[in-house]
Amino acid sequence: MYEHILGYAMRRCDSPEDAADVVAETFAIAWRRADALPPDGEARLWLYGVARNVLANHRRGLARHRHRSVELDTDVADLYAHSPEGSVELGVIGRTFRELAEDDRELISLVAWEGLDNGEIAKVLGCSRNAVRIRLYRARKRFSKALAGAGVSVSHLVVESA
Repeated sequence: MYEHILGYAMRRCDSPEDAADVVAETFAIAWRRADALPPDGEARLWLYGVARNVLANHRRGLARHRHRSVELDTDVADLYAHSPEGSVELGVIGRTFRELAEDDRELISLVAWEGLDNGEIAKVLGCSRNAVRIRLYRARKRFSKALAGAGVSVSHLVVESA
């Protein structure tokens, strides 16, 4: 479980130190609230929810101390490009993703990065499975529209769920 929560935090924090802080606080809360920890596989989802709240608090704290946003390093994306056109497209995709509303980014990230299904996301977010399905559909549509507006062909990108 630790690795899942660490990965979750690493993909959402600006630095490894920030991610370590988020993970430490998440597990401190879990320790204090051990009586609320669900059994078996549900515990991981509960921890994602706790980590999400800790991360939100962390972000609010950072916003109070600085008034700038940190962008993802497009050079890293360029390393995975297969062609010069691909690296430009990856940069545009990353920038477009960062420009999405935070709720949309979180939903898409929970699917793409964490590999969660709608039921698991519903538990993380504390809402119904149907609400997740609708929100995720709308988030994907907005992302597709934003990509198309940025000149990225979305026909070859996977943005719809099965």
